[in-house]
Amino acid sequence: MDEKENKGMTVLVTAATGKTGRRVAERLTGLGLTVRAGSRTGGTTPFDWEDPATWGPALRGADAAYVAYYPDLAAPGAVEALDGFGRLAAGAGVRRLVLLSGRGEPGAARAEEALRAAAGRGVELTVVRAAFFVQNFTEGLLAEGVAAGEVAFPAGSTAEPFVDAGDVADVVVAALTEDGHAGAVHELTGPRLLTFAEAAAECGAAAGRAVRYVPVTADQYAAALGAYGLPEAEAAWVAGLFASLLDGHNASVTDGVRRVLGREPRGFTEAVSTAPSTASTPAA
Repeated sequence: MDEKENKGMTVLVTAATGKTGRRVAERLTGLGLTVRAGSRTGGTTPFDWEDPATWGPALRGADAAYVAYYPDLAAPGAVEALDGFGRLAAGAGVRRLVLLSGRGEPGAARAEEALRAAAGRGVELTVVRAAFFVQNFTEGLLAEGVAAGEVAFPAGSTAEPFVDAGDVADVVVAALTEDGHAGAVHELTGPRLLTFAEAAAECGAAAGRAVRYVPVTADQYAAALGAYGLPEAEAAWVAGLFASLLDGHNASVTDGVRRVLGREPRGFTEAVSTAPSTASTPAA
């Protein structure tokens, strides 16, 4: 797509009220594109990953789509959902898809391939594999703990290259609106590794009070999620996913943000210092 074509683009943004979806929608709107903010609640376009009947109407007439699957690409049912979505997108004439994926997730890689195969050669697909979001501490699943001064999570002493959700959104927008990203897999991290204890301390420093990290087991974390009302099986799956992702295999940084955007990624300290602190459920 050239610049003239981009100005007339209609883009479906799934999970448009989530951490990256909201930012992607804002950036695309700022560029003058027509944005369909897809969401179960709060968006301009009804879209629910649990209701395939909403997918076709949301895709109809769209030129491109940002695909942020909820709750996670490694979740049971994700492969089948991405297969169905890809077929509908191709049938609707969508030309470009950008998929949010998880870094170092074998299950997510299977869902990526399902979307790639279903969409076929007529649709450009770019995959954005992101590290753990900084914003999980400020507006996501850890924000309540940060506010209370104690973050309990099954990460042990593992270091993670936390990535800013704004950087992820900038890369997604580039892939949606610029040529040269078809078939690419962009792996995004922040500029440095931090343990969760170090991250909690930096959150505390930004807030002007102490915040400490408490390592817990996957079983203990699942029990805590259950106490918040998450069904037992789902809580066990979420806790197991985090424990598997934070076993050290992702403890490295990449140059993905710099390669796509031509600048360094935003650091953890800057991101937490400027972000509003609002606890919420995790979303993409």
